[in-house]
Parts: sequence; structure tokens; C-alpha cells
Amino acid sequence: MTRRVSIFGATGSIGANTLDLIGRDRDAYDVVALTGGRNVDQLARDARTFGAEVAVTAYDACYGALKEALSGTGIDAAAGEAALLEAADRPADWTMSAIVGAAGLPPGLKALEQGGTLALANKESLVTAGPLLMQTAKAHGADVLPVDSEHSAVFQALRGEDIDTVERVIITASGGAFREWPIEKLKTATCAEASSHPNWDMGQRITIDSASMFNKALELIETKEFFGISPDKIEAVVHPESLIHALVGYCDGGLIAHVGPPDMRHAIGFALAYPKRRPLPVERLDLTKVGKFTFHIPDPERYPALTLAREVMETGGLAGAVFNAAKEAALDAFIAGNIGFTQMADIVAEVIEIMSGESLGNAAITLESVREADQMARARANQVIDRK
Repeated sequence: MTRRVSIFGATGSIGANTLDLIGRDRDAYDVVALTGGRNVDQLARDARTFGAEVAVTAYDACYGALKEALSGTGIDAAAGEAALLEAADRPADWTMSAIVGAAGLPPGLKALEQGGTLALANKESLVTAGPLLMQTAKAHGADVLPVDSEHSAVFQALRGEDIDTVERVIITASGGAFREWPIEKLKTATCAEASSHPNWDMGQRITIDSASMFNKALELIETKEFFGISPDKIEAVVHPESLIHALVGYCDGGLIAHVGPPDMRHAIGFALAYPKRRPLPVERLDLTKVGKFTFHIPDPERYPALTLAREVMETGGLAGAVFNAAKEAALDAFIAGNIGFTQMADIVAEVIEIMSGESLGNAAITLESVREADQMARARANQVIDRK
């Protein structure tokens, strides 16, 4: 029996790896919807290759090019936010949520209403609206499976275990491009330097977030929201080899670690085959060649984003939406060359402080309230950026 699958963010690294796995077992899947951004040529090629029902670009201005590229194929072409929601509303058994940023939340929520499985690679959905996402899944009998390598690792280490016996959850971080740089040099780091990851092949925005450790800050919050783990039980350590993706510590003192190569196809493939395991085309580790695993405590001066994440977890409510929106605005400004690398964390901290008196922790989390907090935080962040 074939499974109907949709991929939101099909032209990014997660989407491309998902298509790679689906392409190895084409008869097992029917592709419903593929969505992307400005890379219309790749989106159209993938839609034709996999016989998608519909291809959607997030940008209205790209609609003409996409429609022309799909002319005569019978594949529907569409553009814009409404089209993304319509695509998510098409019945699918399994949906990959890999749109980067807060824009991934609405189609993810819409997909959950189908009652299937949402493979979640969009960190921001849990960070900005974790309770809403999980409540929506429960209301519609849908499953949410983590696709971040760290949370997939935690999920696997928890299988068959009682969550009440968990003492600690440790997620690992590579340390990013600047893990060995002198701290004083970080102020002069360029966008090009921050866009080169030592271990992973990812998109520019995620790679920069790795260098600043904002990605790990998001993942700390994700861990709390997805697994319901108390913040004081969640740890982050720098693990330069990127081979141990997470560890779960239990009340008997034992640690269960997930070890594997730095290849996102493992987490994607696990979610795609769940609850079974199937062979995957990933490297098999030779531990005698690995030799050793190393770990370091993250320096809070080098990685202030982690401290900010702790504040967000303690505050709760809409604090995650404010944190993420301010982070995205600061990242945009850094990529544009308007601020320095270390100023990103300063801007996020200032926005959180500005908005801390606005009942963030007590506010109801709805799609509308999350959007409002997101827009307000972006506006505040841009005001702060203009003063820099």
C-alpha cells in the first residue's frame, strides 16, 4: 500500500534528503504536494520527477515562472500563503514540515488536521507555539515525529521507557564555525565565515544559527515543549565530532546515547519508516577510527543565546514567539551586513527585555496571538537594529 506524502520546504537540505530517500523506494509513495521558495527550477524538476499533484512557491512573484515550468505536466502550480495552506489541507498520510522560520507553523497546523503524521524539522513551530501544536495533534489523532537530529535521538532513547524515570536530557552541539575562535574576534566575523559549518551541510540561515548557537537555543526550548521535560533537566554540551546526537539519563544513573554519522537522512528515514526501522544509505561508523568522543561545557560568553533560551523556557507563554521573531530579524540584519555577528544576541536580549512586561508568560497561545507577538517582536527588533 502506497503512502501519500507532502514535503513543505522541498528545495532545502531537509527536503532534498527526504526526496532522496523517497526516490529510492518510489513505488511506496505517492507525492501530493511539494513546496519551496525562490528556487522555482528545482521545485518544478522535483515536482515532475516525483509526479506531485501540486507545487507551491511561497513567493507570489515566482508564480509565473513556476506555472511555465510545469506547463503541460498536469501538475497544479500555486503561490503564496493561502496556497501553502491549501496544499497542507490535501489529504496526506505523512507530511514533512521543513519550511525555515515561523512561516512553517500555519501549514504544519493545517496538516495536523488531516490526522496523519507530521515529521517536524521546523524548530520554530515548537518554539513559538509548542502547546498549540501538540494540542492540535492530539485533537485530530495525529502524530508528531521529531526530525531534528537531536530530538530524533532523544525520541529513540526514550522508546519503551517511562518518562517519569528521566533525570536529564543532554543535547549536543558542534559549536559551529567559530568554536575555536578567540572570543574577541567574533565581533568581526563575516557572514561568509559564519556560513561554513565544520560538520554539516545545511542552508545559510541554519549554519549561521549554528555558529551563534541560536539553533541550540531553539532546540533547548523544543526539548521542553515536545517531551514535556522540565528546563532544569535539559542540558547542552559541545561535542565537536557531532556523532553523539543526544543522551538521556535515567534515575538509575544510566545514560542511553544515540550515536550515528552526521547525516540528516537518519532522522528523516526514522520518521519516514516509523514505527519500523528500515535500511538507510548512511555511513556505518568504525569506532576504532573515531577513536574518542570529546565534550565541553558551552561558554556562556561565546554563546549567550543559550542563556536567553533559559529565560524563555522559564517565562513560557509567548516568550518563545518573541525570542524567535527577534532572532530572525537580527539574523536578517546580519546577513544584510547591517549589524555584527555578536550584536544578534544583544538585539534579541533587548527585545525580550522591552517586551517582558507585556504578560508574555500568561498569554493564551493561539495562531493569532503567536502572529501578533511575532509581528510586534520583529518591529521592536528592527527599531533596535536601526539604533545600532
